[in-house]
Amino acid sequence: MNHKIYMKKAIFLAKKGIFTTSSNPMVGCIIVKKNIIVGQGWHKKFGSSHAEINALKESKKLSIGSTMYITLEPCFHYGKTGPCYKKIVKSGIKEIFIAVKDPNPKVSGQSIKFFKKSGIIVHLGLMKNEAKNLNKDFFKWMKTKIPWIKLKMAMSIDGKIADNSGFSKWITSKKSRKNVQILRAKSSAILTTSNTVIKDNPLLNVRFSDINKKNKLIIKKKNYIHPIRIIIDSKNRIKKNHKIIQIKEKIFLIRLKSDNKKWPKHVKQIIVPQYKKKINLINLFYLLGTLNIKNILIESGSLLATSLISLKLVDELIIYCAPIILGNKSKPIFLFNKIKKMSQSKKIYFKKITRIGSDLKFTITF
Repeated sequence: MNHKIYMKKAIFLAKKGIFTTSSNPMVGCIIVKKNIIVGQGWHKKFGSSHAEINALKESKKLSIGSTMYITLEPCFHYGKTGPCYKKIVKSGIKEIFIAVKDPNPKVSGQSIKFFKKSGIIVHLGLMKNEAKNLNKDFFKWMKTKIPWIKLKMAMSIDGKIADNSGFSKWITSKKSRKNVQILRAKSSAILTTSNTVIKDNPLLNVRFSDINKKNKLIIKKKNYIHPIRIIIDSKNRIKKNHKIIQIKEKIFLIRLKSDNKKWPKHVKQIIVPQYKKKINLINLFYLLGTLNIKNILIESGSLLATSLISLKLVDELIIYCAPIILGNKSKPIFLFNKIKKMSQSKKIYFKKITRIGSDLKFTITF
């Protein structure tokens, strides 16, 4: 039996939850008997049945004496749903392949111990790296309690994000702007600053009309939870008449002090500690982590982007680069004023380069 083939299928199934499982991990499960798949499932949305339970419901009594392939160690604790490990044992599964342990230090390895005591043969580590990469945000959050942070920016070929007057619409192509909607849809939260809101007056929502047909088949509106929109607003400049406030989806206003005004129910003021009369970014992301926000897409200008990179808070930098030149008087993408010579340069790694219409999309890690 080629075990890798079945684990690949489980990983493929897990990816179906990419838009709907936040803030839970994506998980896929395959049950095989005599080289025939008798059950399969994935975690479809936050709070619903886990992948293993969905696969067992499909396999029914055929699970007796079968082999299970699961991308993440089955849960050992009560959350929105009950733990899966007991139901797996009761189902009659004789052998189980687990790609990677649960990263939660309180429960990691507990299900595996239980399976072994119950007489189930357990194999750990098949396609471990692929399974971890599938839920890199979840693994980081479990280890550090800080969300996975993606920083998205658009620039000209000479590294400018706006012309001399600050005008930036539109540097990149329509295809690139549609691609951004996929980034937003995959995120638990979208973060920007009051400067960006005041200058551009954006909605900062997911525009389903701009999502391609392939991804529309995966995103089911009834299962979809829109990202929380977060605005860093240390000077309390955001008002009720801004367009972003008009959409009745959850918004956090990050502030140093409350304005004591009555805001709509979907708007919440969050007060965070200051650093030199500014929002303490490290404390902010720890705080957002305590709110079960596991990955954040940041759309901002040069100032916040430079601060985030300087503080080593960015996990992925995503740049859409347009084939235009804006010149040396235009607004630069970064403001690293302390870099004076080559030895002080910031080192990056091009993880992926994609062509989108007339633009290039760089996915960068540090």
